[in-house]
Amino acid sequence: MTPIEQNIEAVVDAILEDYRHGRDIDRIKQLGQPDRDAVIDIIDKLRRIVFPGYFKEKTYRIYNAKHNLSMLIEDVMFNLNRQIELVLQGTDREPQNICLEFFRAIPAVRALVQTDLQAAYDGDPAASGKEEVVFSYPGLFAITVYRLAHVLYQLDVPMIPRIMTEHAHSVTGIDIHPGATVGEYFFIDHGTGIVIGETTVIGRNVKIYQGVTLGGLSTRGGQSLRGKRRHPTIEDNVTIYANASILGGETVIGHDSVIGASAFITQPIPPCTTVSLKNQELHLKTRSDCPGCF
Repeated sequence: MTPIEQNIEAVVDAILEDYRHGRDIDRIKQLGQPDRDAVIDIIDKLRRIVFPGYFKEKTYRIYNAKHNLSMLIEDVMFNLNRQIELVLQGTDREPQNICLEFFRAIPAVRALVQTDLQAAYDGDPAASGKEEVVFSYPGLFAITVYRLAHVLYQLDVPMIPRIMTEHAHSVTGIDIHPGATVGEYFFIDHGTGIVIGETTVIGRNVKIYQGVTLGGLSTRGGQSLRGKRRHPTIEDNVTIYANASILGGETVIGHDSVIGASAFITQPIPPCTTVSLKNQELHLKTRSDCPGCF
């Protein structure tokens, strides 16, 4: 054995020995854990179920679309059931019944997504049509994945809902916890950097822009805060502009209010209120050294 081979073997042995400490990161057990790649594949197929005329297989033909969709639905049911089985190992819960409940909710999810699509089209003059929104708007993708994941969250399925929304987060930059409650006709404009926490409640016809945080006032309590209201309530017909932060479980933004860009809010706001920052002044000074001015 050459010296380099001996060094490599020593490094490998040292890493293997490091696994023997019994820490959380040392677990090698693979049973009972969902397959993240399989869940992402399920998201892609669920998207085709929600939007059957947009994200179809290249081999689909119009004359057998119904047959192909039937096979697709059965395929997703089989694979989602398998993932639910994995995360429910060791419990007495029946994965197949949970999977059926999820698919029974698909029509209701699609009805909500239709309102979200309409909100995006109505709310963005740059949208040339609803097809453009479906194909290209990250906000609609993130909301659609959230709405599907929220059903699984309500059915107390571990891990899978969070994998779904974190995948959407990684793709869009929009972080919506599957536990949040979001009403119909919800529009996210641009979207990058948005955070919507687990106990957030959002009413109907709410519009938010990039960089908005609907978060907790403090996370120092850690796990002791689990199950408690930590995030704000946004009532109906509210618009929240870019980079605003609205924090805390006691914070309620009253209906028909407008929250200006970069506002930082930790207290309730009455209905029909416009919130803006005061005395933000622009200071302009002509540069004497600008070569293009002479």
